[in-house]
Amino acid sequence: MPDLSRLYEAILNGDHKTSAAITREAIDAHVDAMEIVSRYMVPAMDEVGKRFECEDYFVPELLLSARAMKAALELLRPLLAAEGARFAGRVVIGTVKGDLHDIGKNIVAAMLEGGGFEVIDLGADVAPQKFVDSVKERNPQLVCLSALLTVTMLSMKTTIEALRDAGVRDSVKVLVGGAPVTPEFAREIGADGFGENATVAVTLARKLLQAA
Repeated sequence: MPDLSRLYEAILNGDHKTSAAITREAIDAHVDAMEIVSRYMVPAMDEVGKRFECEDYFVPELLLSARAMKAALELLRPLLAAEGARFAGRVVIGTVKGDLHDIGKNIVAAMLEGGGFEVIDLGADVAPQKFVDSVKERNPQLVCLSALLTVTMLSMKTTIEALRDAGVRDSVKVLVGGAPVTPEFAREIGADGFGENATVAVTLARKLLQAA
């Protein structure tokens, strides 16, 4: 039986090679995939988030830990699907139309995955209709919109309006974030929440889905 506390430490330390190796050992030993995620990976990413909030970790450490988590998750995904694993929720995420910046969005997506969510990442420069289509096809509980530029912030409003016009706005919670975004702007455009950073986004995502 592999020592899965080493997986926790590997993610915490951003060691993707070790995290993948230990996960392979656990798979070979027939350890339940969801147990690996819930008992070791989610707590590790929660601790990463706490250290980021306390400024013990910064963006480079966050990215390394996210890479280590994803290395393990890639190996577990087929098993999770076969087991019919229940995730914390399903999230559609993307950077809005006109904005090609995706580092912040990628960090949030990785932290959400590390937090036990199923994440559908639409990428950058995502048109409102693509968000609408994804909501209709994948039935997420949460839509996350990211923007790094002031000039693309209005695309968030356009996307929320498109969800409303398509009749799917009430079926999802909408969370927005990005450098120029403020809580006031989030309220003005009809979003359900604003995440100032990746760890806040994960915490808020959990709260929004619990309240749904």
